[in-house]
Amino acid sequence: MMVFAFVAVSTVLGASRIRGLSSLFIGLAIGLVGMDVTTGQPRLTFGQPLLSGGIDVVVIAVALFAVGEALWIAAHLRHGKQATIPVGVPWMGKDDWKRSWKPWLRGTVIGFPFGAIPAGGAEIPTFLSYVAEKKLSKHPEEFGHGAIEGVAGPEAANNASAAGTLVPLLTLGLPTTATAAVMIAAFNQYGIPPGPMLFTTQPLLVWTLIASLFIGNTLLLALNLPLAPMWAKLLRIPRPYLYAGILFFATLGSYAVGLQAFNIMLLLLIGALGYMARRFGFPVLPIIVGAILGPEMERQLRRALQISAGDPAALVSEPLAVVVYVVIALYLVVPPIVKRIRGGRGPGSGTATPVPTEAATREPAR
Repeated sequence: MMVFAFVAVSTVLGASRIRGLSSLFIGLAIGLVGMDVTTGQPRLTFGQPLLSGGIDVVVIAVALFAVGEALWIAAHLRHGKQATIPVGVPWMGKDDWKRSWKPWLRGTVIGFPFGAIPAGGAEIPTFLSYVAEKKLSKHPEEFGHGAIEGVAGPEAANNASAAGTLVPLLTLGLPTTATAAVMIAAFNQYGIPPGPMLFTTQPLLVWTLIASLFIGNTLLLALNLPLAPMWAKLLRIPRPYLYAGILFFATLGSYAVGLQAFNIMLLLLIGALGYMARRFGFPVLPIIVGAILGPEMERQLRRALQISAGDPAALVSEPLAVVVYVVIALYLVVPPIVKRIRGGRGPGSGTATPVPTEAATREPAR
């Protein structure tokens, strides 16, 4: 499932597949920094002890999305009075509802299964939902500029994934996210063993957890709707001050991760990498996906090979794995073929191309 996420994210985004895959491998290289979980040998630490624990995901994400974006905007700001970012209506209109309900349903379908299986938590379905919505949208050029589908789908996938984590948590005692791990620790602290018998021994606790999802979403709705106009007004701050504030809080957050000034250096270096990616047309999303899911994929791969005594046939021994590999192969092969077929329907494909006349090419009157 993680390989499918890598392929989907890196081949859809960006100007070309080569650039998408290059960004993915950059992210995988960042994820390799730190101690090898099996041998205990340092990897890509360059003799720096502070890198032995790896680079925190918060630092990577903030650097790529906040610092890289702020540097990109700063490089294109012009001298003189800067216009503020236009703010639309904070409430959803009829067209917003029409464009959102299908991404909500698709995001839910994508997110819940990924939450129910140990495949990386909410990151994979969130990114896959964004990729799917960009692929299915009638207005793909709006993505990256405030397309509502790019928000509705991933948020629905995120919420559905959070609900799906309760399935392995309550039935198998298997935490698939950090939040689920905290809940498992709380269960153990109170002497409640999670597992199949939990529904019989602690039915009140189980149904209270399920009810808390509905209560939490209702409270979020009640809080966010009145506060949406206030948050939208933040965009009225002039851009130089707005992005300066973003850099300040990004730096503060990165320092707070480990209370190390070294994290600020990493923040600036990875932020410069994000800026260079934007400058040369490399997608940023595969970098963060590779950095987040790369270590987890390596851990699962080594676990599978250890269980099978090093036999790689174990990776294709399950029907579900074979189905996923077939989907990956189709995903890699079919789109280029379709694109080539569509590209061949031009001049010389049997359809006459009309020659524009002088009247047709004349500039229309203003």
